[in-house]
Amino acid sequence: MTNLKRHLGALTAGVAAVALLAGAALADPAVIYDLGGKFDKSFNEAAFNGATKWATETGGKFQDLEITNADQREQALRKFAAAGFNPVVVTGFAYGDPLAKVAAEFPNTNFAIIDMVVDAPNVRSVVFDEHTGSYLVGAIAALKSTTGKVGFVGGMDIPLIHKFYCGYKQGVQAITPGAEVIENYTGTTPAAWNDPVAAGELAKADFDRGADVVFAAAGGSGLGVLQAAKDAGKLAIGVDSNQNYLQPGSVLTSMVKRVDVAVENAFKDGTAGGTWTSGIQAMGLANQGIDYALDEYNAPLITDDIKAKVDDLKAKIIAGEIVVHDYSSDNSCP
Repeated sequence: MTNLKRHLGALTAGVAAVALLAGAALADPAVIYDLGGKFDKSFNEAAFNGATKWATETGGKFQDLEITNADQREQALRKFAAAGFNPVVVTGFAYGDPLAKVAAEFPNTNFAIIDMVVDAPNVRSVVFDEHTGSYLVGAIAALKSTTGKVGFVGGMDIPLIHKFYCGYKQGVQAITPGAEVIENYTGTTPAAWNDPVAAGELAKADFDRGADVVFAAAGGSGLGVLQAAKDAGKLAIGVDSNQNYLQPGSVLTSMVKRVDVAVENAFKDGTAGGTWTSGIQAMGLANQGIDYALDEYNAPLITDDIKAKVDDLKAKIIAGEIVVHDYSSDNSCP
């Protein structure tokens, strides 16, 4: 596998693109990460891990690219498709409009997008029930809190992250009605995903106000929340990837979003021997697309009683006995 970590200005012509991408077979898959870099310990890194697992298990090769500004999304998609990579997977809702254009130009190339729906015959749109996983970690936060105050630090202030917040708040208040949930976001531009300093300051302010658990749904910025929790002797909750290991003893759990599985499946289905399907794929609690993380790094923090209670809530959500509010279908937060 190789990584074209360079400015896409180098890919200015179709012939140049093919030359630069030489070494990959015509039908090798590719993944293009969103801003924040593939080693963000969160969303993008989960995509990289899924691609890497596919390569390890199959012996195949893939191409990947880290963009450095928003304008590169459409250009990267077009160059990868023109160079013959198939399927091409993109991570993040912001690829929606660029992908709609490029997918129409390359009808024989299969694409997958994470966190956005693109209605095209050659596009697989993978969406997640983030609200249900956030509900579970909210319940864990409330069960662990001794102050009745918890915090939430989101990344970019957008509906997708409000979906995390609303589910989290509902989970907290299902355990402790009237509990205070302090809501913050690191910014309103894509830079919000890669600002751990700002996220850490927001978390510190939450702790100063009495919160003892803060959920970070902020991509790479969330690393600042985890550090702030360690520094303050409080607890943080990770997101997307299992981040329990990053600050053992300070990360209560992580709301795991299996972006890795989505990418691995796209590679399996879109390469030799696979059966590609387009359309919407929903991943949630029932199909292990969403969950909370429990491992050796946070096991001392999750008592048997907490685990039993949260697993019961999980079962009731899957059975439809508990309905978690979905901000993406109703832009309100009860």
